[in-house]
Amino acid sequence: MHRFEVRVYYEDTDMAGIVYYANYLRFIERARSDWVREAGIDQLAMKVQGLVFAVRRVEADYLLPAVFDDQLEVQTTISQMTPARMIMAQKVWRGDALLFQADVTIVCIGAGGKPARLPAELRLLPVTPPT
Repeated sequence: MHRFEVRVYYEDTDMAGIVYYANYLRFIERARSDWVREAGIDQLAMKVQGLVFAVRRVEADYLLPAVFDDQLEVQTTISQMTPARMIMAQKVWRGDALLFQADVTIVCIGAGGKPARLPAELRLLPVTPPT
């Protein structure tokens, strides 16, 4: 499991003083980018080879609000993997409270936006099926 810390800043909140719903997607994107880097995958080198990651689908549940100055933790695991796509389970926690969770389907695309196989080193990473 990958862990990524996020502090809620004033700019992340809406008029009600809670985290604006779309910002959770930014938080989990940052966590995925950090996870990819820590997994040793060089996205710039991939791009030179004509391959990039793309989000194909997001299924999200907003459970509890986060507010200004909260310290959050995004936890990321791979829940499913095929040669062409992976589903990442991402959860945003404040201490012991689960605030947000999403299943994000990631694909790899090549020249002209055509589907491509995920990098081999990525396909070797552990999968943690949902419980």
